[in-house]
Amino acid sequence: MRQNTMAWKRVVEIASVAECPVALPSAVTACGEDVGADGLGVSLITSGRIRTVAYAADERSYRLEDAQLVAGEGPCTEAYLQRRIVEAQVHPASGQWPVFLRTAGELGIRSVVAVPLLVGDNVPVGAMDIYRTNDVPLSAADRARLEAYARILALLVLDAHPALIGWEQAAPETGPVGYPPIVHQAAGAAAEASNVPVSEALARMRAHAFSHQQLLEDIARDILTGQLRLEEDRDTPPD
Repeated sequence: MRQNTMAWKRVVEIASVAECPVALPSAVTACGEDVGADGLGVSLITSGRIRTVAYAADERSYRLEDAQLVAGEGPCTEAYLQRRIVEAQVHPASGQWPVFLRTAGELGIRSVVAVPLLVGDNVPVGAMDIYRTNDVPLSAADRARLEAYARILALLVLDAHPALIGWEQAAPETGPVGYPPIVHQAAGAAAEASNVPVSEALARMRAHAFSHQQLLEDIARDILTGQLRLEEDRDTPPD
């Protein structure tokens, strides 16, 4: 309870100084400053399938969240599925989450802490990712503080995205798959243009995003506006 009170007080102070309402930006800023994060991102997972970057502290954090979206795996997914804090060191050669860890290493990140966003009876709606340029293990007090901020962020995520939550399907048995609507729209358009299945078009979009170090949503926009034609692209899907 003390950690919850302190976290709420800090969020309210940040919002008051900025003369803004208490919302995701003030909560992310408060959490990032309080735990000494070098980056922070919040991903929302809806109906156990669609993942959306709800908020990112900066451009690097957004790219790291998007890297997990492109890869379809990462500490965010693990925290969501296991409903517990997941700590990960960034060692690209480890073989775990190769696409995400390679991107994290290139962006100077050395450790990631993913915290599930839980509401009600431990129903997961997403995860918060803390990015650090050094590797510092969490203490018991650190975990309690992160869990307090995660509870606040879960409520604010619901407030910001009420229509995205499918309560009856919010707890999946397998890892979340799927992407924001614009990605599905672009995959459908690319599949029709190239005369290939949608799954293959999506794999090619992911490959293009990874090899060109671009955001998957940017690739989708380029396809929908006619600036990119995957049938002319020579990228191959990642293994």
